[in-house]
Amino acid sequence: MFDYGFTVPDKKKIRLIVHTDCKNEADDQFALAHHLMTPKFMIKAIIAGHFEKNPQEYGSGNTVYASRDEILKILSLMGIEKEYRDKVFTGAPGPVPDDKTPVDSEGARAIIAQAMEEDEHPLFAVFLGSLTDLASAILLEPKICDRMTAVWIGGGKYPCGGWEFNLWQDIAAANVVFASSMPLWQIPINVYKQIAVSLTELALKVRPCGAVGKYLFEQMADFNEKHGDQMAWPHGESWGLGDQASVTVLLEERERMNYDWIPAPAISPELNYIHGQNHRPIRVYHTLDARLTMEDFYAKLQFNFGNASAS
Repeated sequence: MFDYGFTVPDKKKIRLIVHTDCKNEADDQFALAHHLMTPKFMIKAIIAGHFEKNPQEYGSGNTVYASRDEILKILSLMGIEKEYRDKVFTGAPGPVPDDKTPVDSEGARAIIAQAMEEDEHPLFAVFLGSLTDLASAILLEPKICDRMTAVWIGGGKYPCGGWEFNLWQDIAAANVVFASSMPLWQIPINVYKQIAVSLTELALKVRPCGAVGKYLFEQMADFNEKHGDQMAWPHGESWGLGDQASVTVLLEERERMNYDWIPAPAISPELNYIHGQNHRPIRVYHTLDARLTMEDFYAKLQFNFGNASAS
């Protein structure tokens, strides 16, 4: 689909599920495009996630559908909607009610279906928002825990934790996943914020790259302007593209140098970590390669859309 003048050996490819609350703000769109342009990834499902605790103008109960519409828009702008039409699924419309009760959805069922497939390529699922649909899938079919690895952009800084948007969306779901046996790679807030860019940088390197590049930049600039009266965030001339860390950790060479193994904690209602739970260890990142992340993204955009019309 995308030609870079080299091939990724088949044995080095991975099956991938991308789960995204794609219309919550303005960075998931970049991450989705990045995953789609990466030849190591055999994308099997794209799942729309909710952002019910911050519904904005979409209204309660509608956020998952806003995410789905945005996923379809990105696919269309990239000219690949036909290839992925049957791979887009809708997740739960809101959080799980508690840590024992799943919310059944297309998204949760898609996770289960892919996990239960017999395939020599390992299965990873990246979560760029809440863990609602992963927790629901685990509760519906616990056997998936032995058949896939989850990568989550979320959670507060270790060791204490604290407020973080993706965790805040569904604390009970995070507790289900943390208490399970599923291999988990966590990229907490202090780490994913390392993927920082300026809007000027994006204007130079993203906006000229066809219709998708134009849209990625302009929707971020529009969101920045829309929230201009908020002093805390966004910052006016910079942005964190932390969701793209989910690409980085599946590509980078610095294995074992930039993460620790930590027994999975529980999470309090105040979003703090409660250690000493006797859970299995999870991989918790402490550094990321921001250069690799953004230069890879810019190069792939340029290769595929650098000469395309933005009209």
